[in-house]
Amino acid sequence: MASDALMDFTDDGFQADVLDSDVPVLVDFWAEWCQPCKMLTPTIEAIAEEYAGRAKVGKMNIDNHKQVAMEHSVQSIPTVIIFKGGQVAQTFVGITPKEKMAEALDAAM
Repeated sequence: MASDALMDFTDDGFQADVLDSDVPVLVDFWAEWCQPCKMLTPTIEAIAEEYAGRAKVGKMNIDNHKQVAMEHSVQSIPTVIIFKGGQVAQTFVGITPKEKMAEALDAAM
């Protein structure tokens, strides 16, 4: 079940939702056909719940929104990028433990 705190990022809204955000933003680049991406979804949803109100957490489907993925050199999925102040603070490729992503989000606060 999708979390209310989980955002859906798009190419069109990326500047406003992510780069111009005044709180850290975790973006999960994924695709419907990607099995590891599906395995990571419950972790991303849990982080979205935990950080609601303190950080933005969301997913970006690279099949529907290719521009931002290309701009950030996303070559493998899942790729999770944490942005702070419009800049990349940390990048994770593949299945990453929740603790590591939470630690990076905390560091970006």
